[in-house]
Formats: sequence, structure tokens, C-alpha cells
Amino acid sequence: MQKIQEGLAKIIDPELGRPITEMKLIDRLVEEGSRVTVEFHLTAPFCPPVFALKIASDIKAAVMAASGVTEATVTLRGHYLADAVNKQVNRQAARGP
Repeated sequence: MQKIQEGLAKIIDPELGRPITEMKLIDRLVEEGSRVTVEFHLTAPFCPPVFALKIASDIKAAVMAASGVTEATVTLRGHYLADAVNKQVNRQAARGP
């Protein structure tokens, strides 16, 4: 879990230039074996969609980069395009063996 948290701490909000962990945007982080679930929110419900997708994709990449993780589900909450962002980011393939 520590490697995942370290990876998340390197993700910078593109508008504010601060780490998402410092801004307390991660609402839930659950590790179940090789599967990880992350729920997060943004600083505003109308954050530009390109930034919302970028942050969600960066979260997924950081989680998947952690040793032993084979599947990651990332869920954006409270954003007007959350459903579309969640579908896009979770459509990306899981890391193979």
C-alpha cells in the first residue's frame, strides 16, 4: 500500500500545481490482494474534462505501476462527467503477467 500511496503523491493537479494527496482528493483506497480500488474527487464539479481524465489516468497508471497490482479500478465522484471519465479510464487494459 505504501508504494501505491507514494505513486499517488507524485500526481500533480494540472491547474493548481499541487499533489492530489496534499489536496486530499483521494477519498478511498482499498487493496484486496492484487486488486486496488481508488475513489477520488476533484477541486470543482466542473473541472475541465481533459484535466479530470488526465488525473484519473495518472491515478490508474500510478496504481498499476506498484508491484503486485494486476487490476485497478478508479472512480471519480462528484464531477459532471464522472460517468464518462470512469468508463474511459477503466476501459484501459489491466497489466498482464
